[in-house]
Amino acid sequence: MTQAWKPAQLGDLSGRRAIVTGANSGIGAAVAHELAARGARVVLAVRSLESGRAVAASIGERAVVAHLDLASQDSIRAFAESIEGPIDLLVNNAGVMAPPRHRTTVDGHELQFATNHLGHFALTARLLPALLAAPSPRVTTVSSIRHRVGDQRVLEGNPAQGYTPTVSYGQSKLANLLFALELHRRATAAGSALTSTAAHPGVAVTNLVSSPDGMGANRFLARVAPPLMRLVLPGAAGGAESILYAATTAEPGSYSGPQWLGGIRGPVGPAAFGRWASDPDLAARLWAVSEDLTGLTFDL
Repeated sequence: MTQAWKPAQLGDLSGRRAIVTGANSGIGAAVAHELAARGARVVLAVRSLESGRAVAASIGERAVVAHLDLASQDSIRAFAESIEGPIDLLVNNAGVMAPPRHRTTVDGHELQFATNHLGHFALTARLLPALLAAPSPRVTTVSSIRHRVGDQRVLEGNPAQGYTPTVSYGQSKLANLLFALELHRRATAAGSALTSTAAHPGVAVTNLVSSPDGMGANRFLARVAPPLMRLVLPGAAGGAESILYAATTAEPGSYSGPQWLGGIRGPVGPAAFGRWASDPDLAARLWAVSEDLTGLTFDL
């Protein structure tokens, strides 16, 4: 029986520079800790500078903090313009999960679609020159097992009519997976050194559940769900394993996640695709929609 992959197998990452979005808590913070522990220099791209600085202090001198609000295209542009030098790894991790009511961003897009997908699409596009300046750059995008509830309506960007919190979340996570796979297809076709992977954490107990921007807007769920979930589910460190694997070890163009209970938990390995996730036509159409909504293109 093959031994399960663990972060201890990451090896030496000295000389590599990574950006991790949403690294002020949860899985993002765990990913940043592990990368820095192996020698990488890590930029914590966070909305909350206060909590980001606390994580950076726990990591040490290899971590720096920068403000990034993925729900704002202006913030994404400002962040990207502040980055100097090559970037070896971009981990598109930050997200919003299932706010109970339809909400729009300053740019007029539904909050989950804007933050989880459009924000990372735009961030990757704006950081592309820095990524291509590295010898073997990689972009790893975090999806979810909930992507399986998504379908071709992902192109609509979660309109207010018919909004359902968990289905709209699933659509945004389908968008993440379609983006990651399409990015790899386009990079390969262009002969680029850039590789793209995707991963999901299974079901892990993080403050994504209690965030006031998502499920935590329901005060009862914010207080009751986390302690109950901790009885049977891994925490942020366990959820981070598949993301770390995808960011460093997994085959280019792959999708990784836990292997047990339909992907809820367990050792890391190949993850299951939902019906629409491996549809290249849908991915290409979503790419075109994303270009239109952000005004950005990828020169690979």
